[in-house]
Amino acid sequence: MTDVLDVAWRLIAVFVAFLVLPLVVGQTEHKVMAHMQGRLGPMYAGGFHGWAQLVADGVKFAQKEDIVPANADRRIFQIAPAVALLPYLLVLIAIPIGPGGAVGQTIDAGIFFVLAVMGVGVLGSLMAGWASANKFSLLGGLRTAAQLLAYELPMLLAAASVAMAAGTVSLPGMLDAFEWWWVPWQIVGALIFFIAGLAELQRPPFDMPVADSEIIFGAYTEYTGLRFALFLLSEYAGIVVLSALTTVLFLGGWHGPFGADGLGWLWTVLKTALLAFVVIWLRVSYPRLREDQLQKLAWTVLIPLALAQIALTGVVKVVIS
Repeated sequence: MTDVLDVAWRLIAVFVAFLVLPLVVGQTEHKVMAHMQGRLGPMYAGGFHGWAQLVADGVKFAQKEDIVPANADRRIFQIAPAVALLPYLLVLIAIPIGPGGAVGQTIDAGIFFVLAVMGVGVLGSLMAGWASANKFSLLGGLRTAAQLLAYELPMLLAAASVAMAAGTVSLPGMLDAFEWWWVPWQIVGALIFFIAGLAELQRPPFDMPVADSEIIFGAYTEYTGLRFALFLLSEYAGIVVLSALTTVLFLGGWHGPFGADGLGWLWTVLKTALLAFVVIWLRVSYPRLREDQLQKLAWTVLIPLALAQIALTGVVKVVIS
């Protein structure tokens, strides 16, 4: 009975985090962009600091009519938002936030699990583009597929470098093996992982597949109301997952300065929040890449650097052993 209650408590905690954290990131993005770009609207809704902006957005999406194109593949069209969103819930279950078993479920091959499930989330965009019976949506879906193929490889290679250094593919095991002197020689892998993750989420400056100036809104052109809101929510959930994974793999997760591991979960949350802020900052600061620049960055820069990082990790492992 105790085991059942423990599992239930962990799942409830993960589910609550899944419901709350993406909304917090979305609200923060409104405010950060408003300050950085001098936007007045998001700062006035509801009064103090625009606190009601998120509520207004939710009401707006709930009021909009749910439309399914006449020629669309109705069933695929309807389930695509769920396919895009739910994988991030499964990933959160495997991410450790503190020492002493503070994780939804410990998975022996955790790094393989989270990367594989994150790849499934991108299929939601492909399904949406294919099922919409719209040439712009189809083009957006194809660009999403091309971007996924290009950036999945450097992301996997960067994560493999950490697994080599730790000697395990378990996420809690990687944190148990973590040493602060890893950070300088794994920093290139961290940048590769983070950049490739942004590209997989189609976040600026890697948002060519959903660029409104190019192909309206890519694979989501025909979506309205709550289904469109689910795609936006999946983007923010992806930001939380990417930031948390980067924290666990490259920044020591629950390890804090001066050996203050007692704070545990707080260090994980702070590092994740800082990286989420960086994601928002990049959206405001950098122009969108062209499709050819997108592919060139992956194949001629990130993948060679990721291979060099793996080679460096191998050399370091041989030297210290």
